[in-house]
Amino acid sequence: MKTMVERVLLASPRGYCAGVERAVDTVEKLLDLHGPPIYVRKQIVHNIHVVRELEERGAIFVESELEVPAGARVVLSAHGVAPTVYANAKARSLKTVDATCPLVTKVHVEARRYAAEGYTVVLIGHSGHEEVVGTMGEAPEATVLVQSVNDAEELTVPDPDRVAYITQTTLSVDETGEIIAALRRRFPNARAPKRDDICYATSNRQWAVKDLLGEVDLLLVIGSRNSSNSNRLVDVARAGGVASYLIDDETEIDERWIDEVKIVGITSGASAPEKLVDRVCDWFRARGVARIEPFKSVHEDVVFRLPVELRRELALAETQG
Repeated sequence: MKTMVERVLLASPRGYCAGVERAVDTVEKLLDLHGPPIYVRKQIVHNIHVVRELEERGAIFVESELEVPAGARVVLSAHGVAPTVYANAKARSLKTVDATCPLVTKVHVEARRYAAEGYTVVLIGHSGHEEVVGTMGEAPEATVLVQSVNDAEELTVPDPDRVAYITQTTLSVDETGEIIAALRRRFPNARAPKRDDICYATSNRQWAVKDLLGEVDLLLVIGSRNSSNSNRLVDVARAGGVASYLIDDETEIDERWIDEVKIVGITSGASAPEKLVDRVCDWFRARGVARIEPFKSVHEDVVFRLPVELRRELALAETQG
């Protein structure tokens, strides 16, 4: 069936970030080294396709480290965990490989430091998100969650001069800026991280969408429902006046979305593999769209080393092999 769509523009950068690449590589390399089962606490990254493929290879995803058999090998997801998780894993003699994104680890370190210095730690983030749960676990007595400008306006703290703020790494840059402005207005002496907590990949993908908005009538964001950074890309497009939908893959495209559309933009969240973009492009090709083009091209060269526990295992396997 032909469509009115004349062009498809691909945002850049899009898709996998360094933290996701590292986390997925960690599980794959452990499966190569040891074979199944490899246990993974929570979804290694928030993408259902990635999780299913790893399950097919023998990864077993569990909600809690307490579900992992004593002495077994377990990978902690990219989103980070509270200190209690490490304690539980140690008590069960689990062989733990920590795939927490280094940028999330940075936020955890900030939370511990600010709390140790006697500050109320204001965490800007979304309640219930795994990253927020893990970060709050670093200093639960000292940390308060703020999700909106209204939360910031109504916040009360023991000492207004001893406030520090940190953020979830996958938030909307614009919305977070508004919340920070409200906090700074109310607590002029608030301490801030030396470097922005919102990760480079989240920021870059949002800026790429903003660049694209003037060119497209519709933006499709490839990512899973529980992917915070993917949802934020939809928010950015809609805030810019462009219709946008979050899809896991091409099977979720509703043809009614493109009835009156001539130019479609496509991007993908930081945990969505590029092959899903290829599948969506093939969906449009099958409907007669020949012009599928990159819109600008921005190269990201950030790479994170594999977790130290895995690097040791790989080195040992090399010497024995």
